[in-house]
Parts: sequence; structure tokens; C-alpha cells
Amino acid sequence: MAEDIYISPEASKGDRYQEVHRYIHALTEDEKSPLANIGNTLALLHHAFKFLWTGCYIVKGTELVLGPFQGPVACTRISYGRGVCGLAWEKARPILVPDVEAFPGHIACSSASRSEIVIPLWNAKSKIIGVLDIDSEFLGTFDETDLRSLEPIALLLGNWVSQLSC
Repeated sequence: MAEDIYISPEASKGDRYQEVHRYIHALTEDEKSPLANIGNTLALLHHAFKFLWTGCYIVKGTELVLGPFQGPVACTRISYGRGVCGLAWEKARPILVPDVEAFPGHIACSSASRSEIVIPLWNAKSKIIGVLDIDSEFLGTFDETDLRSLEPIALLLGNWVSQLSC
């Protein structure tokens, strides 16, 4: 597949996610490297929606450790239950934050972040092994369309993360 990918910024959010899903399938269907698949999936999401930060944190003991990502440098470790990522891990559910400044205990890895969505990554044994974390520099960026569209991507990411030997 050619690496030139175009997703119209004028298309609706739902239509852009449909295109992203098609590109993810095309990019990953013949690729055996989970790391390559994670990297390309995160890059595709990041650039298709012009997010501030798009990445994964991977569970290591009682912490989430920074994994592959796109965007500015980030927090390296997040404790269980802390911040949006740690709370999504603890509660075992996605969290949408329309205004990070109104979220008690928010960890500001970037002062430019204004809204955030975090979705747990699960392995085949129904254990959380990481989180998908996406930040926007705009308030109220994320909604139910993002959640519904990102959950199947998080399932793929969880499968690939579970294959990593890190």
C-alpha cells in the first residue's frame, strides 16, 4: 500500500473515522510486527484529526509506562488511579474529559492540552494492559462519536500491545 494517505478535513467526524478504519486495515492486514502496527495506527489517528497528542501507555506493575506516541514529549510514568489515564485503568472504562482544567487530579504533560479521551486496552484474558490516550488543544473535542469509533481501534491496539515483549 502506498504511504500517501488523505482524509478530507471537511468530511464529518464519523466519515473521517470510517476512512481511518479502512486505512488501518490496509496498513496492518499483511504486517506481522505489532510495533509497526501500533506506530502506524497512532500516526494515522494523530494526523487524520490533527490531535495534540496520540499514544499508548502500557501497564508495568502499578504504573502506566509511556509507549509509542505521536506529538510532543510526554509524561513517562503514571501511577494507578492518577490522572485521566490512571483513573481509566482503575475504573476499567473510557473517560472523556471536555475540559482538563476542570478534571480533579489531571496530570498536565503538556500545558497546551485542553481536552482528553482515554480508552483502556484489553488483552485476550480481559485484563487491562494499557490505555489509548488522546489529547486535543481545544475544549470539548471528544464526544460519543469518538468513543464509538475509537473503541474498535483500542481493541486492535490491545491485541498488538499484548504481543510486545516489553
